[in-house]
Parts: sequence; C-alpha cells; structure tokens
Amino acid sequence: MTEPVARPAETFAEAEDALLSRWPETRLEPSLDRIRAFTELLGDPNAAFRSIHLTGTNGKTSTARMIDALLRALDLRTGRFTSPHVEKMSERISIDGEPLDDDAFVRAFNDVAPYMGLVDAAGDHPLSFFEAVVGMAYGAFADAPVDVAVVEVGMGGSWDATNVIDADVAVITPIAIDHANFLGGTVSAIAREKAGIIKPGAVVVVAQQSAEAAAVILERATEVGATLVREGLEFGVVTRSPAVGGQMIDLQGLRGRYDEIFLPLYGVHQAQNAAAALAAVEAFFGGDEPLSDELVRAAFAEMTSPGRLEIVRRSPTIVLDAAHNPHGAEATAAALDDSFQFSPLIGVIGVMGDKDAEGLLAAFEPHLEHVVITQNSTARAMPAEQLAVTAREVFGEDRVSVVPVLADAIDEAAGRAESGGDDALSSGAVLVTGSVVTVGEARVLLGGNK
Repeated sequence: MTEPVARPAETFAEAEDALLSRWPETRLEPSLDRIRAFTELLGDPNAAFRSIHLTGTNGKTSTARMIDALLRALDLRTGRFTSPHVEKMSERISIDGEPLDDDAFVRAFNDVAPYMGLVDAAGDHPLSFFEAVVGMAYGAFADAPVDVAVVEVGMGGSWDATNVIDADVAVITPIAIDHANFLGGTVSAIAREKAGIIKPGAVVVVAQQSAEAAAVILERATEVGATLVREGLEFGVVTRSPAVGGQMIDLQGLRGRYDEIFLPLYGVHQAQNAAAALAAVEAFFGGDEPLSDELVRAAFAEMTSPGRLEIVRRSPTIVLDAAHNPHGAEATAAALDDSFQFSPLIGVIGVMGDKDAEGLLAAFEPHLEHVVITQNSTARAMPAEQLAVTAREVFGEDRVSVVPVLADAIDEAAGRAESGGDDALSSGAVLVTGSVVTVGEARVLLGGNK
C-alpha cells in the first residue's frame, strides 16, 4: 500500500484517490485516539451542532434518511452522514438532504487535508479512510452550519470514528450477527459494542431486539443515566397495509398517534424504521406536543432509499436490495412476499468474502426460483465460483447459474424472468442483492434514479 496522501486536491477524482490511499474500512485499529486528535486540530467541529446517532445491524441508512426528512420538514438545516455509499463516495456527506457536489466535496477534503498529515506523523498508525471522511463530514457540517447532524456509525459503536459526538438521541436498529470478526461472534458482544454510542443523559430509541441485545442496551443506558424508549412499548407501528408504490401505515409516536401515512418504501421493516425515525425526532425536540400530522405525512411521502427494494427497471421488473447478511435477507424476502407477486423471481447474488454467504442464500432460497451467481468488481468480492459451491448446496445444481461478470449476470437473469412462468399472466422479475457494492454497480449499469 502506498503512503496516504494529505496534499490538497484539485478534482473530485484526486480527493477520492487520496482518501482511498488510506487504510480501507476493513482494516481497523480499535481506538478513538486518531479521530480525537484529528477533530481537535480541526477545532472540534463535532461540538458545533446537535446530533442524532444511529447504530444497529440493518436499517440504519433508511432510518437516517427518514429522520433527516422529518427534521428538514421542521425547517431545520441538517447534515447527514451515512455509509457505505451506493454509487459515489460523496453520497456519504449530505447537507439539507443533498449529497455534496464534486466541488463541495473537494473543498471539504482540502479543508482538512493539512491536518491529516499532522495526525499521520504523530501516531503509530495513519488516519484511515473512514476517519478521514468522518473528519470531512464534521468539518462540512460545522462550516454550513447545520442545526443538527444525523450520523450513522460505520461499524459497531464504542470505537467507531463517528463516536466523538455527544448525541442528544441514540437510535439502535435491530441487532444481529454481522462483522463478527470485528465486533464479536454473539449478539450480546455486538450489542455491547453498539451500545457504546449511548451518552449520559441521552434518549435511546430502541427498535425491537432479541432478549440478549435488549439486556445489554438496558445495562448501558442505566450505567450512564440515559432514557430508553422501546418499540412495542413507548412507540411502534399500529397498523400497516401494502399499497401501490409502498404502504399505508399508522404509527404510535412518543407524543401522539399519526394515522394514514403513505410510505413509498416496501416491507414491514421499513414501517418499523419509520416508527423509530419518528420517535427519534420527537425525542430530539422533547416536550409533550405531537408533531403536525400534515408535516409527518409530507415528510414520509417524499422518502427514497436507494438500493433498498428499489425498482430500477420494468419489463422485466428489476429490483435492487443491499441485503448483505441473513437478517437483512430475511427482511427483504418477507417484504417481497408482502408487497409483490413476482413469478418467477430470479436472483442475481454477489457477496463480499467476509460475509455469511450460506446464511444469506438460505434466507432467500424459498423465494427465488433460480439464482445467477456473480461478483462485483472489488478485491473483497467472493469469487463467483466459490460462492456457487455454497449456492448449489442450498439451492441444488439445477437452480444455480454462474456468470462472473455482473452485467452479463443481470442479462441472463432478465432473460430467465421474461421466459419463465407457467402462464401468460405471470410477471417475472429479477432481484439483485448480496452486497451494497454489488447493488451500487448494478445501479450504475441500470441507470437507477437518484
């Protein structure tokens, strides 16, 4: 690996290359020392705004986008930090709901680049890619300035680089096993790491959890004097029903009930994300008064979540979903059954080498007639032939094809979807899934909407 670059950039490509020359997101040294040194040199921009901090295994990005939409509907200027990106690195840093454009991204990089070199020189390890982008985000939010930042962790919580903020509200989406080599091999161990974002005096919005995860979160909240609000007790989904283009939901918030909300996203998990987002915004504002029903309806009606059960093409229908672990795959499969009647449904699956491929494939097996095994273009991708070995064990030899080039895999799946089905009324479709990177590359190929 080349030495990380800390020089100013003239173009987006130069800034991107400089960031990618640093430790990748998959190489971690658990410590907040470097990011603290970095933000201190930057003048502690992380202290310049209030914040809502999100962790969990699945649903973080969608929930963050919903929180952002609600806050903007309340006339607050927002910053949003999410990861990983689907198509372009600048998606990670948004102000007022819009990702930084190329010029703004370069300015954000150049504002912090001189200080990267100082941190690199002073420590045993250079700033990582993720630490550098977090510093850029916090600097951009302070410069804007934003009223509130909605910040998604990269991985874990306690030692995640985002955790130099003292958030008013912590949101913990459902916790399952993922990144076990970094976070631990049990739900309790992972929950302990994620609960590290809970700060003294904060309100903690907790989605439905296993008993093991819930116990750990309660222990941390009690230890630091935080207030828990829990899905199914203090807030939650009252009713929901699939609708054209999404679903109709009634939500119980912390301050009141909000009925007849159209959410243009699919699946019960997205309704639950909406309930958590609503509770987070209510907690952020405090008080006893509910939000305006009209405001809540307007904010949710405009929701998008790229790469999350996103339809990007018709005839045949092609759906992109970034499920990359068994828990996410189960939610996606349930949403497909709930909201669509595709027959046949053909999967295009490419995963990363460090993921539970067998668990993910097993979650999809009852729902996919055939799978086309592929891989994305990154070095971390599991080779298609290797993934196919597991796929044949799960699906059987006759239900598996191997097409290593993603574009060709999508074409093969589309052909199968168009020619399959038992009658003229069947509607075949393709599901591209297995990894955020796979979905991002497919989205570029298919021209997905922003």
